[in-house]
Amino acid sequence: MIHFPVVRKGPLRALSLRLFAALVLVLVIVGVVYLDRDGYRDVNEDGMTLLDCFYYAVVTLSTTGYGDITPVSDSARWVNVLIVTPARVLFLIILVGTTLEVLTEQYRTSLRTTRWRRNVKDHVIVCGYGTKGRSAISALLETGFDKSRIIVVERNPTVVRQATSAGLVAIEGSATRSAVLDEAHVRNAKAVIIAADSDDASVLVTLTVRQLTVGQVRIIAAVREAENAPLLKQSGAHHVIVSSATAGRLLGLSTSAPPLIDVVEDLLSPGQGMALAMRSANRDEVGRSPRELETLVIALVRRGKVVSLADPGGGAIETGDMLVYVRDDRSPAPAAS
Repeated sequence: MIHFPVVRKGPLRALSLRLFAALVLVLVIVGVVYLDRDGYRDVNEDGMTLLDCFYYAVVTLSTTGYGDITPVSDSARWVNVLIVTPARVLFLIILVGTTLEVLTEQYRTSLRTTRWRRNVKDHVIVCGYGTKGRSAISALLETGFDKSRIIVVERNPTVVRQATSAGLVAIEGSATRSAVLDEAHVRNAKAVIIAADSDDASVLVTLTVRQLTVGQVRIIAAVREAENAPLLKQSGAHHVIVSSATAGRLLGLSTSAPPLIDVVEDLLSPGQGMALAMRSANRDEVGRSPRELETLVIALVRRGKVVSLADPGGGAIETGDMLVYVRDDRSPAPAAS
């Protein structure tokens, strides 16, 4: 099931407002009839009590009209013409409006789904909306990636609601199933990020994605244990991030060289100071050494492979190279008033 970002108030609130309006309308008619109760005749001819007024208001507004209570005086008939009849129409509008809103919402959802299916392509599918999945999406958004081109696949309904509340399109279901990935249009995707809770689930998702896309979509997966990384690469993952090994290395650095961990946190934290970025080499930079540029270049990406500046090929920039550099990511200071 595809879930789109919430764009309106909840259905319970909308229904509560309609029920409150209908109740207020009934109470108004009860008050009007009770004030002019002498102008009505009951078949029992024992006078109009407050209960009779409630009965008459409900029966009249719902257009049931048993006829056991009727207006006989001119004032009572004028009240029915000028107040009760318009109130009856308004009461029906309230009841029918609820049904129409439900039907309209279903039509709107169907229309959005059809339009989404027609336009979705070159998107990123994030399998899992836990800590790793949310962090990956945050990193995508920081690079300027369009939020509408991110699709979350998650089996937990509560987590799905969290994703839609964040403005993301979410598909409820297991990413290990081909039908769910087909709903996400995995064949037209740019990349699939696998942030599953367990390594075995990551392997299954990777195999399923590779089977559906035949290697045409880039797969980036995260695993907890380093020994499972080769298995994921054999399953078809292009890049594997070992979360436990990375965390352990950072813990070691924080003990032996505390300033290094501060630098790493600075690079990974948006808006704090330094940030890693990548851009294409300009025409006037081809042939020059990366160290000569004003930009602090730390590596080159040449034909899909990372070239260190210490390597023989990293001494000069070639046509088509991508520059990995450190940029200033600090938020601009507010202008003085």
